[in-house]
Amino acid sequence: MGAGGIPMTDRTADTSPQVYARICGALYLYIIVAGIFAESVRSKLIVSADAAATARNIMANESLFRLAFSGELLHLACDVAVAVLLYVLLRPVNRNIALLAAFMRLASDVVLAVASLSHLAALRLLENAGYLASFEPGQLQSLALLALKLHGSAYAISLVFFGFACLALGHLVFRAGYFPKALGVLLGIAGVCYLVDSFASFLAPALSSALFPAIFLPVLVAELGLALWLVVKGVDVARWEATVRSKA
Repeated sequence: MGAGGIPMTDRTADTSPQVYARICGALYLYIIVAGIFAESVRSKLIVSADAAATARNIMANESLFRLAFSGELLHLACDVAVAVLLYVLLRPVNRNIALLAAFMRLASDVVLAVASLSHLAALRLLENAGYLASFEPGQLQSLALLALKLHGSAYAISLVFFGFACLALGHLVFRAGYFPKALGVLLGIAGVCYLVDSFASFLAPALSSALFPAIFLPVLVAELGLALWLVVKGVDVARWEATVRSKA
């Protein structure tokens, strides 16, 4: 029993899902902002067909480039926490699918974390370090641009896993009963958009270029909608408790 004779199990059921939801939503909002910021910095500085111009842009905006890298790393750490929190919130619906969604999300984070090395590698190649003296400046600039292009390809690979995570998450949210079904539908659409964009970049780059950035509008609506709902509304606690009891 807790203070005032209130059973601890009841107090946990009343507060715990809402606390998890609000923390998850706040972290998700940071992830969205940090991801958009990092990608906007890269798109601003990278000149796709001009290694020299890309190198000049990076070195002229080195602090911004480093900030984008650091923000993205923190974004990944936050996303690991979001994967766990969403699992806790949604496992009463279907534990196995919630676990699948969490692992798909974590797989995406691992791939993107490794890909982040390419972001940092571009800066290392352009720093004029003594151990790179055997390379011509033009060669280093070309290698830096190659590293950034590899980062983009790895990002697309990470979004394949994330797309499947969104599909699983959409299914769970739709069935949960303590979230709006519309959020589940939007997350499912977001998952399809991620998969279409990634596989288009592998199989038909011209199509991928034509789809971008419009294909990410449903993604932004779905993920921002979920993040804001978690922060503002959280979960329907009574229905969450009922779902937990039904699975007991």
